[in-house]
Amino acid sequence: MLNNLLTSLITYALALMSVAFFTLLERKALGYFQMRKGPNKVSITGLPQPLADAIKLFTKQWLTPIQSNTLPFLMTPSMMLILALSLWQLFPAQSMTNYSSLGMLLFLCISSMTAYTTLMAGWSSNSKYSLLGAIRAMAQTVSYEIAMTLVILLFLNISSTMDIISISLQNKVIPNTALFLPLILMWLTIILAETNRTPFDFAEGESELVSGFNIEYGGAGFALLFMAEYSNILFMSILTSTIFMSSIMMSIPVAFMFLWARATLPRYRYDLLMNTAWKSFLPLTLITPMLGAILILLI
Repeated sequence: MLNNLLTSLITYALALMSVAFFTLLERKALGYFQMRKGPNKVSITGLPQPLADAIKLFTKQWLTPIQSNTLPFLMTPSMMLILALSLWQLFPAQSMTNYSSLGMLLFLCISSMTAYTTLMAGWSSNSKYSLLGAIRAMAQTVSYEIAMTLVILLFLNISSTMDIISISLQNKVIPNTALFLPLILMWLTIILAETNRTPFDFAEGESELVSGFNIEYGGAGFALLFMAEYSNILFMSILTSTIFMSSIMMSIPVAFMFLWARATLPRYRYDLLMNTAWKSFLPLTLITPMLGAILILLI
């Protein structure tokens, strides 16, 4: 029991540390993409910059709007971070913290709950900008959650297991990338929309909604929301490398893809985003379980 608790705490600490330095990588990468320098003034080449940002955010005063629903407003950032960190219990290592033969099912359950925390953050702020951003995020997440689940079902049918480690070990024989190369492009689009990242960052559309669902959050509240978002990005990168590729180290280029997309692509139109989910991805992903069944029969 104590061993599992210590392992969980170490896992969470390392996940938060990776989030901190991933934000530094993003700022450096965006700087070089735009032919300028990233953060380089704090100590040695800017390496302690994430620590400086954390000190600044957590020491700032956390203001609560007078008209907000105070208790949900204060609880939502912590709930969002707890959900994001709980996914790291499924980290596909040989010595997992809590081994679960139904790991993928647990992932789907936890990831579906993040939409509710986003909606709670927007509703409890009692601001029209935050509420519009939360409603956008809710519709977007639910739409792409269906496509993501159907794609995952294909690989669960092929591997005949819900255990993340077993799926990863089977990929070492024949990587799923070699079998389903066109599908990985659709999957990358789905995870960009699922994590509300550019070009699908409609929950935080600065040009339309100021800052979207988190506009009323500052200081520690904003920091917790920020950490939850980047923790989800890193875990989705690990999950992608687990499902499609033979090595977990491939999660590094997948995570860099999120940064590359932000630096390259303009924001998509919201109606086109929803049309893509319901009129393009949904019909295609409904066919994928049938393909999995055919492959199982052929094997």
